[in-house]
Amino acid sequence: MSPLDRSIPNLGGDGEGSVQVHQDESAKIEGAKVFSVYGKGGIGKSTTSSNLSAAFSKLGHRVLQIGCDPKHDSTFTLTGSLQPTVIDILKSVDFHAEELRPEDYVATGYNGVKCVEAGGPPAGTGCGGYVVGQTVKLLKQHHMLEDTDVVIFDVLGDVVCGGFAAPLQHADRALIVTANDFDSIYAMNRIIAAVQAKSKNYKVRLAGCVANRSKDTDEVDRYCKTVGFDRIAHMPDLDAIRRSRLKKKTLFEMPDDEDIVQVRKEYMRLAETLYNGTLPLAPDPLPDREIFELLGFD
Repeated sequence: MSPLDRSIPNLGGDGEGSVQVHQDESAKIEGAKVFSVYGKGGIGKSTTSSNLSAAFSKLGHRVLQIGCDPKHDSTFTLTGSLQPTVIDILKSVDFHAEELRPEDYVATGYNGVKCVEAGGPPAGTGCGGYVVGQTVKLLKQHHMLEDTDVVIFDVLGDVVCGGFAAPLQHADRALIVTANDFDSIYAMNRIIAAVQAKSKNYKVRLAGCVANRSKDTDEVDRYCKTVGFDRIAHMPDLDAIRRSRLKKKTLFEMPDDEDIVQVRKEYMRLAETLYNGTLPLAPDPLPDREIFELLGFD
């Protein structure tokens, strides 16, 4: 049994009453800056992650994006197609990882971005944390992380268990994608609590949030001011962004229309901000009743 397969319960360490799986020291990602992207389901995490990966690559960095969703659609705008998942590929060789080569599960996308789809267990079975662990283990075995400057984990939906929070064990900074509405800010509040819990035992800290698909940012900004958080980017609600997904392309491959050029600039600015380092934020998430009173309707 590999170190990554061993579950070590951590009662209370990552939050009161929690049972977490500790990361083995040999599983650490070293040398690269590691970011985990979280947010409410359907909020645009994959769009944000892929365009951010493209922006990092435009800055001259070697980038690896890891999709952590069974839908395995995180990287298709970078590669132009759905990639097979690490779990499916491991199944095809009866989990004999020694039979795999990097090209079996790593694709090269736009501007040299390396793309991996970790996948996930079938619905109702297994643990997403195991999938992330096996993916990182493979990447380390094949020395894929040694030539990488930036790693982006694109993580599905809200954080509901320790398995979905597993990428936080590897990350330097967590980035939250939100919209200017109650539901996505409510999800962001829960994610902040999850990151704060993980930060007790791991190096991960919060970088800030990205307001996505939003004309305005007033509700996001009001929440951030209340809890001590930062909005570090704003991606407007543009049809061009939707069209880029339909065309299976990043914004950097779309025509140079004025609105697209402006959003590209915002992604480049965000990439520079993240790479240069953000302050380790420690906001104080609100109890459910208080966030409802802050943002809810009368």
